[in-house]
Amino acid sequence: MTIEISKEARAEAVASIERYFRENMEEPIGNVTAGALLGYFIEEIGPLIYNRAVLDVQERLQKQVGDLDIEVNEDPFQYWRKFDKARKGK
Repeated sequence: MTIEISKEARAEAVASIERYFRENMEEPIGNVTAGALLGYFIEEIGPLIYNRAVLDVQERLQKQVGDLDIEVNEDPFQYWRKFDKARKGK
């Protein structure tokens, strides 16, 4: 699965890379080079982050599904119990 980002997000990411190089590296980086670096990171490291996020979501969903029986459980045969409780209260 190819990871893609919107044009707006890509432009912001490229600007962020350029700023990072300007403020933290000895040499600035150009727009084209920053775009290529971003493409490299998305293709090379993006799947690692994406897969971790998918695992996190799966774990959370499995826990929520596991809790369903507790959250939505209804005890059967409750009709007569409400009458029995009312009679004991008299």
